[in-house]
Amino acid sequence: MAASPFRPAIDLMAQYASYHRDRRNIATHFVGIPLIVFAAGVLLARIQLEAFGLQTNGAWAVWALSTAWYLTRGNLVLGLAVSAVNGVLMALAEPLAAGSGAQWLAWGLGSFVLGWIIQFVGHYYEGKKPAFVDDLVGLLVGPMFVVGEALFALGWGRAMLAEIEARVGPTHLRDLAHPAT
Repeated sequence: MAASPFRPAIDLMAQYASYHRDRRNIATHFVGIPLIVFAAGVLLARIQLEAFGLQTNGAWAVWALSTAWYLTRGNLVLGLAVSAVNGVLMALAEPLAAGSGAQWLAWGLGSFVLGWIIQFVGHYYEGKKPAFVDDLVGLLVGPMFVVGEALFALGWGRAMLAEIEARVGPTHLRDLAHPAT
């Protein structure tokens, strides 16, 4: 059985990182995950909703729910950052839902499939299955991981990065010609 999805950000990030130590895999996630989030936004924006007299769509409803989740994982900066990035992706996706059915599906499904192809290329380099296979919450942690990695590269969160590496080890480049046994 999978662990609770309501764990602190550090625990979620460390678990996800254990599936993502090869730097090539991490690099592919910087492209694949935003494409998948964007695709979800395109596909969900076509669903019109009304709540409390306000009009919205499925993309913004899912964004609001995921934002509430990110903001309650115990790391406000990371929660705000991933919510902002996801919000930009939803804003970019929304106009594409207003096109013809063929355009909507081409953008939505095309981005989704391309994003997953890029993800699986990364996991080839990693030599491990994607994290969500063992724990579906990995689908939510993926965007948080990518934003966290970007913030780490900018110098933010050194203590969090050190804790993740203490738990799962540093990043590396897996030798594809002579894989470890």
